[in-house]
Amino acid sequence: MGLDCRRRQIPCNYLEYPCYTDRQLLPIRTVLPRSFILIGLTCSKFRSPPVIVLQVLDTENLGKQCSFEQSYRLSSGRMSDDQKHRQFRQKQAGPKADRKNAANKKLGSTGQNVKAYAPNSARRAERQARRSADVGQKKLHVPMVDRTPDEAPPVIVAVVGPPGTGKTTLIKSLVKRFSKHSLSDIKGPVTVVSGKTRRLTFIECANDINSMIDIAKVADLILLLIDGNFGFEMETMEFLNILAPHGMPKIMGILTHLDLFKKPATLRAQKKRLKQRFWTEIYNGAKLFYLSGVINGRYPDREVLNLARFISVMKFRPLQWRNQHPYLLADRLEDLTPPEQVHENPGCDRTITLYGYLRGTNLPASGARVHIPGVADLTCAEVSILDDPCPAPGAAKKRRSLSEKAKLIYAPMSDVNGVMFDKDAVYINVPGNFTRKEKLALKDDGAAVDESDESEGEYDGFGERMIMNLQDMKNKLGEAGEQGLRLFSGGDALKEVKDDGPADTGRKGRRVPTAFANGAAATAADDDDELEGLDDGEDEEEDDFDEDVDGEARIGQDDEDQEEEDVAFAESDSDMGDYSDDEDIHGALRWKSNMRENAEKMFHAKRRVDLNRLIYGDDALTSDVVIREWRKSKGLLNEEDIEEEDIEQADEEEDFFKPVGKDEKSKKEEEWVDRTKADVNLDDLDEWDDEQTLESIRNRFITGSLADQKKDGAETDGETTAVEDEDADEVYGDFEDMETGEVFTGEGKESSLGDDKVEEGEEKTEEMDLDAERAANARKKEELRLRFEEEDRGDKESKEDYDWHEEQKAKIAKQLEINNAALGDLDPVSRAKIEGYRAGQYVRLLFHNVPAEFVQHFDPKYPVVVGGLLTTEEKFGFLQVRIKKHRWHRKILKTNDPLVFSLGWRRFQSIPIYSISDSRTRNRMLKYTPEHMHCFATFYGPMTAPNTGFCAVQTVANKLATGAFRIAATGVVLDLDQSTEIVKKLKLTGEPTKVYKNTAFIKNMFNSALEVAKFEGANIRTVSGIRGQIKKALGKPEGQFRATFEDKILMKDIVFLRAWYPVKPRKFYNPVTSLLLQDKTAWEGMRLTGAVRREMAVATPLPANSQYRPVERKTRKFNPLKVPRALQAALPYASKPRIMNAQKKPTYMQKRAVIVTDSAERKARDLMQKVHTLNADKTRKRKEKQEERRGVYRKKVEEGLVKKVAREKKETKQYFEKQRKRGIHSEGGGGKRQRTD
Repeated sequence: MGLDCRRRQIPCNYLEYPCYTDRQLLPIRTVLPRSFILIGLTCSKFRSPPVIVLQVLDTENLGKQCSFEQSYRLSSGRMSDDQKHRQFRQKQAGPKADRKNAANKKLGSTGQNVKAYAPNSARRAERQARRSADVGQKKLHVPMVDRTPDEAPPVIVAVVGPPGTGKTTLIKSLVKRFSKHSLSDIKGPVTVVSGKTRRLTFIECANDINSMIDIAKVADLILLLIDGNFGFEMETMEFLNILAPHGMPKIMGILTHLDLFKKPATLRAQKKRLKQRFWTEIYNGAKLFYLSGVINGRYPDREVLNLARFISVMKFRPLQWRNQHPYLLADRLEDLTPPEQVHENPGCDRTITLYGYLRGTNLPASGARVHIPGVADLTCAEVSILDDPCPAPGAAKKRRSLSEKAKLIYAPMSDVNGVMFDKDAVYINVPGNFTRKEKLALKDDGAAVDESDESEGEYDGFGERMIMNLQDMKNKLGEAGEQGLRLFSGGDALKEVKDDGPADTGRKGRRVPTAFANGAAATAADDDDELEGLDDGEDEEEDDFDEDVDGEARIGQDDEDQEEEDVAFAESDSDMGDYSDDEDIHGALRWKSNMRENAEKMFHAKRRVDLNRLIYGDDALTSDVVIREWRKSKGLLNEEDIEEEDIEQADEEEDFFKPVGKDEKSKKEEEWVDRTKADVNLDDLDEWDDEQTLESIRNRFITGSLADQKKDGAETDGETTAVEDEDADEVYGDFEDMETGEVFTGEGKESSLGDDKVEEGEEKTEEMDLDAERAANARKKEELRLRFEEEDRGDKESKEDYDWHEEQKAKIAKQLEINNAALGDLDPVSRAKIEGYRAGQYVRLLFHNVPAEFVQHFDPKYPVVVGGLLTTEEKFGFLQVRIKKHRWHRKILKTNDPLVFSLGWRRFQSIPIYSISDSRTRNRMLKYTPEHMHCFATFYGPMTAPNTGFCAVQTVANKLATGAFRIAATGVVLDLDQSTEIVKKLKLTGEPTKVYKNTAFIKNMFNSALEVAKFEGANIRTVSGIRGQIKKALGKPEGQFRATFEDKILMKDIVFLRAWYPVKPRKFYNPVTSLLLQDKTAWEGMRLTGAVRREMAVATPLPANSQYRPVERKTRKFNPLKVPRALQAALPYASKPRIMNAQKKPTYMQKRAVIVTDSAERKARDLMQKVHTLNADKTRKRKEKQEERRGVYRKKVEEGLVKKVAREKKETKQYFEKQRKRGIHSEGGGGKRQRTD
């Protein structure tokens, strides 16, 4: 029996007694209630662990005896067999391990002998060196400017996948992991804090190709969900091919639905197969996570934790397009159009605001042109910076994990903490019923309920009673009336409170304690018109105060530094004054003493005057005010001067100071005097008319001689000291003219008692000074030579370790540092006007003339991207691109068929013309795209920088999708031009009418002499390859012309002219306005001609000139070959032609007599012929009959086969039916059929 006295709070006695075990005397402590009396003790050391049996007597329970056991462990000496302490594990990773390794590592030593570990094989050494070089080269990439600011914007994490793969469940699990919040419905971006300096914005990609394209352009990390039970689907492969031309951000694959596999072997095989396929599409080694089944609506915590860790430490490389353009992913939309205007004209253009974090480059401060994909090109009317709704906690405190207070979440379009932002309102969802119960009772019973009973009974909380009392008030908060407003239960009612605090200077700071007129302490909070502090207002208050151990609130250490600069507050109640109204009011306002001086010191200490903004800015002041403010900031005016210039004036609108009122005459003088220039007295300029005065400053200019400097130094006053001589030597040191070789010695200001003494001393020390100067010059030259040699050695050493990649990155970093240093001294307003609004800031963008459909059909599930446009991207022209039809697309692409392009931020439809380079001299038009090679395409669209990738699809409407692969083509921009040069080959054919030696007359090629004149001098040729040229048209008949050839042509030759006809693309640009539709997936655009004919049931026209004509070829008649006799005589015998003359006389065989047989022989021959004829006829008839019999047999066999197949099919069915019934009987099912008469 065991006793737990401490948990039950029973009065206990602590007994200590000796125990002998293993030859050791150990004290054992036992906790016993005070009512128990120890009467016996037994120790068993043979049990493991050893057990002590205590016999006790319970005095409160009628002296009942009981016993219980207590196990003990040895605190010293030998440990028991079963007791094992956890072994100490040395830190292998982390900051602590890094610090230890850095401290233990010796500089210049690796801890082992280098020669002892050299490879013993030259081939192995070569392989290791090659592998090291390969690894180093794989890490190299083109250096790019990293424009990520110090306070980086949240990382956009897009969750993409086919329907039913668990996208929403994954986002809910990750949000729960990072922020401890459970989201019921996810709409729009969700921003959470994942680390000290990192935030994440999760967004779900809908199953829409428009959403896929927009997400691919802004997402930093893609979580690609794959159904592990089904495999890769068409949407997954389409999205991967959309990512490739738009920069290919980081991708992490996630396999879901793995709990549906019953066998582990099948699961392992599926994982391996999908991993290999995933690596084929991405790269070898791409991260692929596995998520099992869903538990309570979320994935397992351990699996989500591993995924969240990988997401938190992911590094991202800047992409080219995003590194050159500003962009914003809107997480909130508001409609600012006046309701009266909307009521009068629901289709009027709207004025909206979009909120979000800036990313990419800086956004211009005014007049920025942006494009919202799915809407149109817009002009940003106003940009304003707002407080960060989800700030990162920072790394000020050395913590290994985030505190619960720092785990913030910001999801304005989703229902977070009962607050949801809509396009025109803010909805606060209060759980439960907020209707007071006494009102319900009044409706039912009609009886009144006493307020005192309610306040004491039902609403126990003090805060609830205060809220209910505020609901009972008939007057508004600003209409307190004569009774006043009571803020605290023990305080007096306040009727009027004057605001004596300092005026708002526009400075956004932390909330600091202040005091009211009656002495009650409160917290001064700035009102936020945009309700940005609604979610994290409590966290800000918790930052200002810390909790002591005993629970009392105290002011944090962070406020001590601020108290030194801000207005002093009362430290105790006595300093604040008495609370009674009878005492003089000056006693209560004692803390305001010297407020003017303290505030002025604080203002001028913190304020830095920007003369550029004061003089040239929008709020430019007069010159005297600018100089006065500048002198005050530099401390050039003391208090007396300020009092002389200013007089204090009490004004209701301003709390501090105004310029001192002067007389009208002085004011008028200040109005026309330019105080930005120094006052010059014209009389003082007369002294510079003297030649001696001008000669005295000649050496101050570059044209002055050095001899004059020496003379001038000798004529100076004799009051200079030796220290001044040393300074002069440093300034006017010796130097040598490198061009002429002349050496000059610098002379400082020499002390002298008179001009005569100086002249005498110069003659005596001239030789000695010359030697000293030469020696000094020699020393300086030697030091300079040694310095050059040292620098040269450093350059050689640096050249050995020269790394071009590191040098380029250092140059980029240096340039960024220079840029930040140049703009770092400006105030935020001036800096924003110069460089724009930087990335990482949470901004509010105001737009006018936005289509009403965008607001009416706004759906937060579809992303709203605001992409900044460069100056050149606002113009339109013809783009020449290199394009390739995707290998998975079914049909080849045809010229003049519309395509939807995703280029830059835009999605638009245009009509491309495909072409190919013909001998690098012309672009020849193609009717169709090649199968497996690139070609050129020219279409009309917005000007985009070369080397920008794009993708093209034939349609974006889901209803027109056929289930096939939708990505039609991908490519890259090559050139921009307002005009194009694409030609089409045109062949003109003709036939010769008359042929001469090198001349021929051609017909049927032209129709008039004017057409012939147009092509005079053009090259023509025959089918056999004889080249020619058009000369001149003939008078008659019309259209014929004379042509010359390099050889004689034949009458049967076909002459053709190859010409090139220019083709002009159509200026067609149709932006995809999917966000203006109620159904975002129903945008169609221009349809194909074939689709229109099918819908309208119009037959395809067949023009006569477009049809192929039958080929009619004439039979050629060849003339006999005539070989001259002289040539025949010269030919060898084997090559001589065999020419046979016609036979004129009969030959001998013809003249020979024929042997005539007798009649018997003739009868016999005739008989045999008849017999053979009869025999052949009988054989033929016999074969025909045999074939008929065989046909009947074949037919019979076929019928038997058909019957056999039917019989076997029937028997098989009966067999399996019998087996099924037999299985049911064996399992105990079935039974006799009961009659239902």
